[in-house]
Parts: sequence; structure tokens; C-alpha cells
Amino acid sequence: MEQTLAPPPVKGRPREFCTEEALAAALRVFWRNGYECASMAELTAEMGITKPSLYAAFGNKEALFHKALDLYEREKLAYTVAALEAPTARGVAERFMIGALEMQMSTCDPKGCMGVISSVSCGGAESIKADVAARRVSSEAALIARFERAKLEGDLPETLEPDALARYLYALLQGLSVQAGSGASCAQLQQLVDTSLSIWPTR
Repeated sequence: MEQTLAPPPVKGRPREFCTEEALAAALRVFWRNGYECASMAELTAEMGITKPSLYAAFGNKEALFHKALDLYEREKLAYTVAALEAPTARGVAERFMIGALEMQMSTCDPKGCMGVISSVSCGGAESIKADVAARRVSSEAALIARFERAKLEGDLPETLEPDALARYLYALLQGLSVQAGSGASCAQLQQLVDTSLSIWPTR
């Protein structure tokens, strides 16, 4: 007597989209709108997926945002890591500002800094604000440590405090991002960078 074998179990349908491309699309939405103003409808439309697919691949909107921030830091802020390797404090500042300028001059990305946009537009999303703040603190700590090393090496005068200098540089970078987001031209942003470097307190 022939034995009828049961058909193999049906596996879940494979994802019909590239998660990396979908995440990059989500990043553009968050970057453009901030967290609160990025609607699920706009996210799914830009990502080219359904809401259930978004939940299955990335979790909820909050989890998606955290993953988008990871991608932003990994791809868009890679220049900040390289900048810390510059041989002088002024070189660090120059690499930071030129890297930020090149990002703002890109035609494929929204303008402004995603961290700045999110921190001022995340409303009551406390975990989002906390994540953005924690990342900023970590970045500032790395920059302060680099300027402290510069001071030990005699590259910074005794009258300059590394933490104050780091905050000064971040204020310049945030100003650059805000002006870019407000429609400043590439030429105007270049002038801002050139002027900032011309009055940088070290050579």
C-alpha cells in the first residue's frame, strides 16, 4: 500500500523588498520631517512596503527610528570619526566642517542635521529625545577627549578649555545645519565654513 506523504510545511513568504533600501528610505523621511511629523503613511509609501511588513521587519515606528539613526551615523557621519585622526586640533575642526559642508551640499539627501531636526521636533517621544541626546553626548565626549590630547601635546594654549572648544565647534556645525535647512546656498555655506576656519583659535 502506497503511503501518502504530507506536503512539507509552507514557510512564511519571503520579504519582497530590500530591508537596507527600505531603511534608507525611512531615514530620508525622518531626516526630512523629524520623528513626530513622519507619519506611518508617508513612511510606508516612501519605503514601498505595507504597514504589516514594516512591523515585521523593523518593529514599530520608534524601533525604526533608532535603526535609521544607526544608519545615519554609520553612513552620513563617518567623516566625524576620520576627523578625530587629524594631527592638529585645527585639522580636526577643518575636517568636521568640510565633512558637514559636503553632506549639506549633497543633492541626494535632505538638508539639515537629523539629530538637530529630531531633537527639536520629537514632542513627547521621551525615548527618542533620550537616544538623540545620548548619541550627542557620546560624540561630544570623543571630541573633548581629542582636544584634551591636543592640549597635552601643546597644540592648544593653556587658556583654552577642551570642552568649551568642543561646544564651540558643535555650535558652528549646528548653525551650518540650520542654515542649510533654511535654504542657504552652497556658496553661503562655504563662506560660513571659510569664515569659521579663519577665526578658529588655533593654527
